[in-house]
Amino acid sequence: MEHSKEFLAIVQDAKSRIKEVNVGEAMERVKAGALLVDVREDNEWDAGHAKGAKHLGRGVIERDIIKEVPDKNTEMVLYCGGGFRSALSADNLQKMGYNNVYSMDGGWKAWKEAGGEVE
Repeated sequence: MEHSKEFLAIVQDAKSRIKEVNVGEAMERVKAGALLVDVREDNEWDAGHAKGAKHLGRGVIERDIIKEVPDKNTEMVLYCGGGFRSALSADNLQKMGYNNVYSMDGGWKAWKEAGGEVE
């Protein structure tokens, strides 16, 4: 997918403030107990997602996160299609006081390519 320079600029701004992990690091963190969160749209989730992931789409994550994950120290790895929307979500969650949030670079595509389990 080709993204506009304006979108890429806000993603780069968010990435300057967040922690990012590659897919291998993400898998290790999840194996050690981190919560894996899919921030993609409903139709993307329905078409397939990482096994064991929680779905909190980018459009509702800020609204629903407190109810779904009340402990702001919970380690979370967020993913989307390629790592851009998850970076934006991670930035917002940090602004809300979540202090152990990571965005997975490469997203769903990288997860599948690395042989991650899917549902």
